[in-house]
Amino acid sequence: MTQVFLSYAREDADWARALAARLRQSALTVLFDEWDVLPGDVGVHHTEAAIEDAGCVLVVISPASRTSSWAREEYAALVTAGARRQLRLIPLLIGDAPLPPLAASRVWRDFRTVDAADYERKVDGLVAAIRGETVRHGSGGSVAPGHAENIASAQPSPPRPLVPPDRPAVVLCYDKADTAYAHALADQVRGAGLHLWSVADLKAGDSHVWVRRQQLDFATAVIVLMSPHSQDSDDVTDMILEAMHHQRPFFLVLLDGKRNYLLAHAWYVDARDGRLLSPEELGRLRDIDTASRNGSSPDEMSALFPAPLQRPAVQTVRVPAAVSLGRLDGYLAEGNFAHADLQTTTIVLEAADRLDEGWLGTRHARRIPVEVLARVDGIWADHTHGRQGWSAQAARAAVRGNRHADFLALSVACGWRSSADALVPRFYPEVTERAGPGPRTAYYPTLRNPQNEPFNHWYDEWTSMVLAVHLRRGERR
Repeated sequence: MTQVFLSYAREDADWARALAARLRQSALTVLFDEWDVLPGDVGVHHTEAAIEDAGCVLVVISPASRTSSWAREEYAALVTAGARRQLRLIPLLIGDAPLPPLAASRVWRDFRTVDAADYERKVDGLVAAIRGETVRHGSGGSVAPGHAENIASAQPSPPRPLVPPDRPAVVLCYDKADTAYAHALADQVRGAGLHLWSVADLKAGDSHVWVRRQQLDFATAVIVLMSPHSQDSDDVTDMILEAMHHQRPFFLVLLDGKRNYLLAHAWYVDARDGRLLSPEELGRLRDIDTASRNGSSPDEMSALFPAPLQRPAVQTVRVPAAVSLGRLDGYLAEGNFAHADLQTTTIVLEAADRLDEGWLGTRHARRIPVEVLARVDGIWADHTHGRQGWSAQAARAAVRGNRHADFLALSVACGWRSSADALVPRFYPEVTERAGPGPRTAYYPTLRNPQNEPFNHWYDEWTSMVLAVHLRRGERR
């Protein structure tokens, strides 16, 4: 049976004692010092032993805990134990005090403004999380306890190696403004027998950034609810780029407004009337899920999707250049080269008004303001000390014409292939893997578009786009 260690400041003893009693009523073993420390025991030794025995830790965060020297020392020991053996650590907020940075990387529970009924519901959710159970509320079972706090607590956490989840899932990405539809769709998808995951399914104590990446990187399909709210959401944008990076199949649903600019060259379901998926669309999602579980390649998966419309009924949203460039700057500041690379491709396509097509040629590149290309190149150079960007690439192999020979020379010089006779990586995850640690000089931006790679002409379109952008940059000089 999981033993629960309760950490608190002396000033919060009454609150902690009541919680310990409530947890004990739920048949949990609670390590609470008032009950366990006997006369003659050495307090420090008892605490160290209790931490080692615990399978879960509840840390009460309050103004008193921030100033208590004992509580802070205990907290430091708990964080160390959590990092060493994956101890589930759940912060509990009971006062107006900021979360310590490492505790902020865990999904917390807020008890600051709860009535008696809310308190009981939150404690029930804690008990389920401690036991490792999945509990849902609502008639369709789409809402996990604490789902609002799961989303609100999504802050950066320390990276760690990703491993596949116990059961890969269809991942649902949406903004909180679209929660009602998301829950209805989740009920429908689960009712069809598919395993679905969203951030609402995070459990108290989860390292949420790691779990989100884990689910996306191994997703059988990624449903994106497109709306003005999700378009403006940095979190949804990050999830889309993460899924693109790992070549996950997208299943797009348009709720309102225009199509997402990152996913313009893709098939989508038009649900602007509020409808859920039709039987045919649900069957398509099931086929995608099955194909993913069977290890189908992106080439094989492409047969499950209709070809993207050359003239879609709904336009793609236009994102201000300042926003797109700001996101590029942010990804490079974080050292996330794959996301920055994909963002660069999108910026170039949008500037040429070619998002729907997903590629461009020399005549389309003339629409791109040279100032935009210079700004993108400058951002890459600033963050990499001049090692990445189009200028770094041109210094190794200048593009002088719209010929395949020029592309071959550039691709070898940038490291995209080992020689003119060698093949380039077929899919985008292999592209980023080939970049190596560092990454290698002049490798980025590649201008690869993973949305095109399942189709036959992806290489010709990529070649055309790379040459067109380099030639357009040359016109500035």
